[in-house]
Amino acid sequence: MIRVTIWNEGLHEKSSPEISDIYPEGIHGLLSKVLSTQEDFEVRTATLSQRKFGLPDELLESTDVLIWWGHMAHQMVPDKLARKVQNRVLRGMGFIALHSAHFSKPFKLLMGTSCSLNWRDGDFERLWVINPAHPIARGIDPYIEIPVEEMYGERFDIPEPDELVFAGWFSGGNLFRSGCCWRRGLGKVFYFQPGHEANPTYHIPQIQQIIINAVRWAAPTNVIDEIVCPHEPVSPEQARQDRTQGK
Repeated sequence: MIRVTIWNEGLHEKSSPEISDIYPEGIHGLLSKVLSTQEDFEVRTATLSQRKFGLPDELLESTDVLIWWGHMAHQMVPDKLARKVQNRVLRGMGFIALHSAHFSKPFKLLMGTSCSLNWRDGDFERLWVINPAHPIARGIDPYIEIPVEEMYGERFDIPEPDELVFAGWFSGGNLFRSGCCWRRGLGKVFYFQPGHEANPTYHIPQIQQIIINAVRWAAPTNVIDEIVCPHEPVSPEQARQDRTQGK
């Protein structure tokens, strides 16, 4: 089983009737229902208002893939928690940052850059598959049309992706690297741009399939308990050779 935790601020749907009409149980609630259709996924949700900001150590340490959606409360996430998420990724956990999570503390720590971009509300997006051979693009059409989405445009201040899977074109003329993969330590990171809270993007089946694919891609292959710098002793044979050579 792949243990998936979906973290969401859980604030927009509580403060906006328009957003609660689209996501009555929050974005995390919808994504939980979608991912729970997969027999090999064990899905849990977490929100900012819960104990330890939704991610107590026992939950974080038992998570294989963490999905993060945040927007209006990035600064309410403690720096200590963001560093714990970063450390967990370096030790093997997968991390999927959705939409405005580009500006979340964990993602910015993992990227080491400002992660800033250009944006405007309400635009038509055509999401193109750039790398159809990539596992995250499995079963996805050559492009997906999103009738209304928040435009994210270049320049996107991120490190060069290890793999670019999707790129977005917007009717206003902007382009964006919309699906980017990196490896950080033992963990895998995927950033996926579509998913503004005021638009029903996560109801689109192909968008849902991309997130399912991303979870499988990001699932750990190797996890360690802590990051160490072990002392490597010199073997007796090497020591003899060093003495012979006068070292």
